[in-house]
Amino acid sequence: MVLKLAPTPLPVTERAVLNEANACTTDRPLDTRPLSEERAFAFWQKDIPEAYWGLDGAALADRIAEARRRLGSRCVVLGHHYQREDIIQFADYRGDSFNLARWAAERGDAEFIVFCGVHFMAESADILSQPHQKVVLPNMSAGCSMADMADPDDVYACWDELQAAGITDPSTPAGAGLRAGVIPVTYMNSAASLKAFCGRNGGIVCTSSNAPKVYDWAFERGSKLLFFPDQHLGRNTGLKKGIGLDEMTLWDYTLPFGSLGGNTLEQLERARVILWKGHCSVHRRFSVAQIEKARREHPGITVIVHPECTMEVVQAADMDGSTEFITRTITEAPAGAKFAVGTEINLVSRLARENPDKTVFCLDPVVCPCATMYRIHPAYLAWALDELADGRIVNQISLDDETARDAKVALERMLAVR
Repeated sequence: MVLKLAPTPLPVTERAVLNEANACTTDRPLDTRPLSEERAFAFWQKDIPEAYWGLDGAALADRIAEARRRLGSRCVVLGHHYQREDIIQFADYRGDSFNLARWAAERGDAEFIVFCGVHFMAESADILSQPHQKVVLPNMSAGCSMADMADPDDVYACWDELQAAGITDPSTPAGAGLRAGVIPVTYMNSAASLKAFCGRNGGIVCTSSNAPKVYDWAFERGSKLLFFPDQHLGRNTGLKKGIGLDEMTLWDYTLPFGSLGGNTLEQLERARVILWKGHCSVHRRFSVAQIEKARREHPGITVIVHPECTMEVVQAADMDGSTEFITRTITEAPAGAKFAVGTEINLVSRLARENPDKTVFCLDPVVCPCATMYRIHPAYLAWALDELADGRIVNQISLDDETARDAKVALERMLAVR
């Protein structure tokens, strides 16, 4: 057998990695090609043994199945809805970030949790799981471009600026409530250190499943929210809760310290929600023009989108909600129902396949999978499971005690919101 080697890698700079995470590679297939044929492999974790590089989808599936057989009930595989089919077929549980976090908090039977998602999800599973459980992320380069837009140092600097401007009171003990009532709310798509920051400062984590209820929780405790990193989820949720656009302002983290994120002091004092200037590169692709085209070509179509889409797209759609909401709505719809969906293509393709009695298609005609979710290639899953079956652990997620403790406070607040 001739083993194809990976092409000569491009220089991997921080900017190149970010560009790859944000790119829509239109010839990127949904089925599995050998790792050595993935052009993006230059940006992925490199210490996977070369024996895995040339294996095709069928060979990798056989290898994963055998490792799962050897591990038995000692290992559970969690799969996010956005994973490719060659990964999700091996998931014991699949769901959105909220339900997978809840699973990790409530189930302590498996020794190993192999999380087929991205880094921040695996971190949350490690925080919420039992001490004896070990969480493994098959590819450590599976991050999130949106989460990267909220660098912890930038968030801390924002908080310091708000304090210096008198929006928050630095003399108030952490967790006791701030003078102006600024409650930090981080979307699940963020680093564990930012979840810990929220835990220390009276804040909370939210997901797209429970964001409106988190807003209720936060406004019971303060008069303002600092919402990061996704401006669109924050804005769309604010509008649902009756907060006007004139009561929400955008914090531009790219501006120098002292710029108040591009705001005036009056804007910050008037705002009920301070939104971070972050976004999802996949959901930003959906447009009102795509919705209008779908309505012209499919009369009676129901347009359902994710709230990470822009305000204009959410308002033009018939419904919006989390991946769990989208999945449930389409699955429970009667035969003959028609849906144009504004979310990641792997989930949309799966819903179309699993609901053959309905019309289900993606609003965006360009095949654009989430580039960072796509990094969980079956070769990495096979490698991680093989190592576990042989008594070795690779890519274990582990956080320092202080970060884990404070982040757990914010995550448990999230799980308690009903």
